[in-house]
Amino acid sequence: MHFSSLAESLAAPKNPLYILHDELRAAGHEILDLVKGNVNEHGVVYPQDELREILREASELAKVYKPDSLGQRSTREAISGYYDGRIPATQLVVTPGTSVSYWYCFKLLAEAGDEILTPQPSYPLFDYIARMCGVTLTTYDLDESHNWAIDLGHLDRQISSKTRAIVLISPHNPSGMVASADQLNELAAIAARYEVPIIADEVFSEFLFGHDALPRPAFTDAPLVFTLNGFSKMFALPGLKVGWIGVSGDDHLVDKALSSLELISDTFLPVNETAQFAVPQIFARGKKFLANYKRWIAECRGIAVDGLDGCSFAAPEGGFYVTLRLPASIDEEQAALKLLRESHVLVHPGYFYDIDPDHLVMTFIQDPGNVRRAFAAIAELGRE
Repeated sequence: MHFSSLAESLAAPKNPLYILHDELRAAGHEILDLVKGNVNEHGVVYPQDELREILREASELAKVYKPDSLGQRSTREAISGYYDGRIPATQLVVTPGTSVSYWYCFKLLAEAGDEILTPQPSYPLFDYIARMCGVTLTTYDLDESHNWAIDLGHLDRQISSKTRAIVLISPHNPSGMVASADQLNELAAIAARYEVPIIADEVFSEFLFGHDALPRPAFTDAPLVFTLNGFSKMFALPGLKVGWIGVSGDDHLVDKALSSLELISDTFLPVNETAQFAVPQIFARGKKFLANYKRWIAECRGIAVDGLDGCSFAAPEGGFYVTLRLPASIDEEQAALKLLRESHVLVHPGYFYDIDPDHLVMTFIQDPGNVRRAFAAIAELGRE
C-alpha cells in the first residue's frame, strides 16, 4: 500500500519524556500536566446555561442553510465590533480556528519551496502546517536578554527572495513576550521595504499583564496584515471551532487577498452555521465571564512568577506560558525527566520549541494550589 512522503514523515518514535509519562500513569500515578494549557480541564468554561440558550437561538437562525463564503454577516459584524470597527466586517473571513487560518494564509501566499519567516522560540504546530503546504520555515530570533523582544536586525537579515510572509505571535507562546508598539512600527517598515505581508497571531490577546491594550500590526502602516484570532482561548471555547482572519493594509492588496480567501473558504464552507450565528451573543453575554477568567489567569501567573523567584526567566507579559532558563550545569531533558519522575510534574524541555541552550517550558494554567506546588519543585532545579 502506497502512502505519500508526507504521511510517511509524520510517524515518529515517542520521546523518552512521554515514555516515562505513560509508564507513571500506567502505574497509577497522577501527573500534573504543565503543558496543555487547557483551561476547560480546570473548571474554566463558558457559562453553560447561557451557552445552551445562545446555541438554541442560533440554531433557529441557522435552520435554513444560506452560507456566506466569508462567514455570516452578523458574525463578521460582531467580530469587527471587537476591533471597534477598525477591521471592517467586509475584511473578515470566519474560519474553524486559528490552525486552519494559518493553512489558508500559507496557501494564499506561498508556493511549494517558498519560505515563511517565523519566530524562534517556535511552536511545533507550524512545522506540520508548513509541511502540509509544502513551504519551508525559516526563523528570526527573539532576544531572551531583552525579555524575548523581536531581534529586528536578525529578522531583517533573514528575509530572502523566497520569503512570502512574516509570522508574528503576540502575546507569544511560549515566551510570554508582547511586542511593543515601537517594535511593531519597525516591523511594519521592514514589511513595507520588502513587500512582505505580516501574519499576526493574537490568540492570547485577552491575557495581558502590565499592558492596558494589545499593540496590533493591523493598526500600523504595514502594507498587508492578516490578523488571526478566535474563541478557543478568548472565551474558553475550543470545541466551538470559531476563528477568523482580519485582512488590513493597502486597499488593492486587501481586495486581492480577500478575493482569493473567499474562494478558498467557499471550497470547504467549513464553519458550523449554528456556531457562526452564536458569535454575536457570545461576545455580548460573555463579558462578565471573560473578566473573571482573566482574573483567574492573572492569579495563576502571579503564583508562578513568585514561585520562580531567584531563577532566570522573563516574567510573561501575556498568554499562558513561561520559559525558564536552567543553570549551565543542568541538561534540560534530564531536568524534565527528573521533575516527572520525582514530582510527577510534566513540563517540556526547550528543544521542543527550538530554544537553545537549556530551558524548560511550562504553562501556569492549573489550580492555584497545584501551581504553587509545581513551581516550587521547578524552582529547585532553576536555582541549582
